[in-house]
Amino acid sequence: MKKLVAYITTGFPSLDFTVDAALALKEAGVDTLELGMPFSDPVADGPVIEAANLKALQNGFKLEHLFEASAKIAPHIDTLWMGYFNPFYHKGMDNFIKEANKAGVNGFIIPDLPLEEASPYKPSIEVAGLSLIDFIAPTDSEARIKTIVTDAKKFIYLVAYAGITGAGKSEDLQPIITTIKKYSDTPVYVGFGVDQSTVKDKSIGVDGVIVGSAFVKVLLDESLNNSQKIKKISNIAKEIKEKIN
Repeated sequence: MKKLVAYITTGFPSLDFTVDAALALKEAGVDTLELGMPFSDPVADGPVIEAANLKALQNGFKLEHLFEASAKIAPHIDTLWMGYFNPFYHKGMDNFIKEANKAGVNGFIIPDLPLEEASPYKPSIEVAGLSLIDFIAPTDSEARIKTIVTDAKKFIYLVAYAGITGAGKSEDLQPIITTIKKYSDTPVYVGFGVDQSTVKDKSIGVDGVIVGSAFVKVLLDESLNNSQKIKKISNIAKEIKEKIN
């Protein structure tokens, strides 16, 4: 059974909505939830997730809100915090580790923290029973892939193309998937540009998919009330889970 990871932006349109949406996505078949930490310069994210980030910040999002929501979500679904390194650096990785353990969160996804810069933090993260997710890009050499995936935990995040999330580009990922699996038994999940229309092709040869912009587009749709948004993202999750399996 292939896995579905869903990203939503914490605190948008509200913190209560985030909790309700997370629990609904779990019921719809989502296996792992990425709780996005709103940030003013989300360099790996496209305009959809960037817009949700900025709206959450304008609504007064604080890190304490992430911790508060996570305590209500993580006991029910495997939860990861997805954020950029700046907040981790300023608040301190040890503080994030402590808060993650307190809430029951299982790890971090930090797209602007490459392997070399992650090395001072990874041991303390793993000692605490958490995972720091490793990224592979289509531009990585075989030697680089081997270095990254040898000690990868939980899953390997395969970026579907060079660029930003939600761009919907297409590349033949089979050679890079074969290379990853040559050096690691850790599950490979593909993200970037994965939605209802692309998921069947993008899921070939991988163990799971990561979907963000397809859900966040719904959260940004001001023609829908909160109940309608939750129903719509639940239906998207069910459709994607069915298509990959």
